[in-house]
Amino acid sequence: MTAQNEIVDTSDLNAHTAESESLIDSIIAPIDEEFYHLPSNEDVINTMVEELYTVQDVVRYLVSLFSMHGVYVGHGTDNYWDEALELVQAVMFLQPPCDDSTLTSRLTKRERELIAKMAIARTKYRIPTPYLTHRAFFAGHQFYVDRRVIIPRSPIAELIENEFRPYLSKRPERVLDMCTGSGCIAIAIALQFEGECEVDAVDISAEALEVAARNIEGYELEDLVTPIQSDLFDNLPQGDKYDLIVANPPYVNAYDLSSMPDEYHREPELALGSGDDGLDCVRRILLKARDFLTDDGILIVEVGNTEENLIETYPNVPFHFIDLKRGGSGIFLLSADQLELCAPYFEQEYR
Repeated sequence: MTAQNEIVDTSDLNAHTAESESLIDSIIAPIDEEFYHLPSNEDVINTMVEELYTVQDVVRYLVSLFSMHGVYVGHGTDNYWDEALELVQAVMFLQPPCDDSTLTSRLTKRERELIAKMAIARTKYRIPTPYLTHRAFFAGHQFYVDRRVIIPRSPIAELIENEFRPYLSKRPERVLDMCTGSGCIAIAIALQFEGECEVDAVDISAEALEVAARNIEGYELEDLVTPIQSDLFDNLPQGDKYDLIVANPPYVNAYDLSSMPDEYHREPELALGSGDDGLDCVRRILLKARDFLTDDGILIVEVGNTEENLIETYPNVPFHFIDLKRGGSGIFLLSADQLELCAPYFEQEYR
């Protein structure tokens, strides 16, 4: 069974198309005056439906459209061509990569109409592509996403694929995924260790956990991955111990949050912002993590570009920031022993 078949029922094209159109129709509004000099909704639909036929035709047109509107890419792609290709391939129920035979394939009129609506939502209203296609890729796996969860893009994927070597002394039996969102990190860990470890997937948002549960069921991992609603550690049983805690908490500071591209403001703010300096959640994680780790356990946390604030806030803590070969930064590691030794610093800062 492929990941695509697990998450999306390709035998029910009409149902999937109706779901996509319903979402798109709910976010398309009359054209704003600021876009008067750009192609109108009608122009986009007419061009896409009446003048373009192949995948390559449509992708090339989308690249031009994205450029004219200055859309921001960063939710799974880093260039307009890949962004356009993902939108088109999702409508075709194809997964990346794309080969030459796909580029020369002709799209049906119905497919072109749907892509045109998605293009309008993407360009004029800055809806990230994964929210339109309901799919995102993480650590080589496909996940269902919608606007209840942040779009998967964490560089923690590289650590999962390397099974957290050389940082773990043994294969983990129990893992805690803090701030799980779509469940992508928890599920990827369970799949990577092939059923040898149990993963608790924690999030404060009940809506996010609904999405996580859908993905857990899609991969038939109900016996291994458990979604838990909790404000960080608050609802976890005291004395529960994990070999590994992985956290991708909200870490965007107030200034960065206010100045982010529009696409990020389509995501749940609860999953992004974390106080003036971006460290509100991280402070609480550092304060409590040792209580939930085994003696040889480790904590891995992503803080992104809040790394500098973290170091300035805790100058005496020996954070080990992991060097990632595929890019990305701001992921630190602390052992259980280090967390215990540094407990006074965490307590002092949290007061």
